[in-house]
Amino acid sequence: MIKLKSVAAGAAALALMASSAVSAEKVLRIQSVLPTSADEVVMLKEFGKDVAALTDGSLTVEVLPAGAVVGPRDIIDAVDAGLVEGGFAWTHYWGGKHVAANLFGAPVAGAGVGLDNIAFLSWFQYGGGKELYDRLWDEMGVNVKGFMLQPVGPEALGWFPKPIKSMDDFRKLRFRAPPGMVGAAYAEVGVPAVAMGGGDILPALEKGTIDAAEWCCPKPDSVFGFQKVLKHYYLQGLHQVTVNADMYVNGDFYKSLSPIEQKALEVAANASLSKSLSYRIYENGKALKDLTDNHGVILEDTPADYFTEYMAAAKKSLEAASAENEFFAEVWQSQKDFADTVVPFWSGAQTSNASLGRAHADSLK
Repeated sequence: MIKLKSVAAGAAALALMASSAVSAEKVLRIQSVLPTSADEVVMLKEFGKDVAALTDGSLTVEVLPAGAVVGPRDIIDAVDAGLVEGGFAWTHYWGGKHVAANLFGAPVAGAGVGLDNIAFLSWFQYGGGKELYDRLWDEMGVNVKGFMLQPVGPEALGWFPKPIKSMDDFRKLRFRAPPGMVGAAYAEVGVPAVAMGGGDILPALEKGTIDAAEWCCPKPDSVFGFQKVLKHYYLQGLHQVTVNADMYVNGDFYKSLSPIEQKALEVAANASLSKSLSYRIYENGKALKDLTDNHGVILEDTPADYFTEYMAAAKKSLEAASAENEFFAEVWQSQKDFADTVVPFWSGAQTSNASLGRAHADSLK
């Protein structure tokens, strides 16, 4: 009897090892739109470590740099076709495929109702946003399962060669702006907006192809080296109050995963939402201090007429898209209904702390 038990135990162990060997072949290759040095990729690799730990190594994540398989603008199509198992970008990059992608990747001016990055996450996780997000891919017509990973924001207005006192000053400058509705709102207020990838911005500034630019926040901006050319930095902007980077997994690959592996992706994604917020606050704080202390960067206050003009343009574009596309209208209405409940509390609760924080920041000058 003991021998039989030993044989059975040994057979079970061999079967488990064989099963683990088969499972270990599951590699989720994710091509990013960014180089490996980017903060987003640092956090994406952190996400991969969590997935491997949660699945005991049965599913691993391999991050591929920009251009490894296809060009950045072709990532969603490559994932759809199964050329690569996963992709990583910002969903508003695919606004050309479906206009509602803008409301998930970068809802212009906080969806026109004051949703910041934390309020957006509340809508996404508990206000019906995730259910709409899961429908986006079918609306877009791609065989993709999406996972929101990294909320960023609010993004800085950007970098300028000299102070701008009003929107009239701003309109004189050729400005790198994001694609989609965000850039369209700049064009609506008369700013000559040019869309280009992050790695192209510094060479364009050095050549004089553009005069001013935005990318993200102090840490990513400093990595690209904008401070080498421009010294006037404006933190307060409305264009991307929240920006969400996410991962796209080929639908067939996702269905091939075990329930535990699928759940691991979900749990690791939820963890990434929190980790990314925490990581960015600290990293951007350190970067801003370095920029102002060691690189001659001057912090400026955004002109008041920027906020009124840009918000009007943003709402105009949101209303136009809502009139033209039924799913966009449904998503935006969900965000507006959520904001009616949440924004009076959330904005009011933050006001005193923002004033106190500003006073502390001013005392450091």
